[in-house]
Amino acid sequence: MIEVTSLLALRELFPRGVLPYLLGGLLVGLGTAVIYLSTGIIAGASTFLESTLSYVSDVPQFNRFTYVQSRDWRLVFTVGIISGAAVYAVLFQGGYWTTEVQWWRLLGGGFLVGIGTRLGKGCTSGHGVCGVGSLSNTSLVNVATFLAVAIGTAQLVQAMGVAP
Repeated sequence: MIEVTSLLALRELFPRGVLPYLLGGLLVGLGTAVIYLSTGIIAGASTFLESTLSYVSDVPQFNRFTYVQSRDWRLVFTVGIISGAAVYAVLFQGGYWTTEVQWWRLLGGGFLVGIGTRLGKGCTSGHGVCGVGSLSNTSLVNVATFLAVAIGTAQLVQAMGVAP
C-alpha cells in the first residue's frame, strides 16, 4: 500500500515524469562544473549579471577587475539563460511565456530578490548549485534560509488568499 501511495505522490510532484528534471539537473551540474574547472569562477547568476552591467555602468561594484576581465563570456552565459528559456517556451510550450501576475508584483518581487541577493552575498543558483555542491557552510546556511523564507512566504500568501 505504501508503494502505491508513494508512486501517486511522485506523479503529483512530477506530472511529466522524473526524466526532464533529472536531465535538467545533470546539465546544470555539468555546466557549472565546466565553468568552474575551466575558469575557477563559481557560476552564480547574480555575479554574471553584475559583470554584464559593467558594460553600461560606472558603479565600482559592477567594474571589479575580475568582472571586466571575464565579462564577455559572462555576457554570453547571461544571454544563454534568457534565450534558453525563450527557445524552450517556443519549442515545447507553443509560444512565449506569459503570466497573470501584475507588473508591479513582478517588479516588487524582483526588487526584494535583489535585496536578498545582496544580503546573502549571492543568489540561489550560486549558493544552491555551486555552494552546496562544494559543501560551503555559508551556502548551506543560505540555502536553508532561502527555503525557510520561501516556504513561509508561500504559506502566508496562500493563507491570505492572494491570487495573481
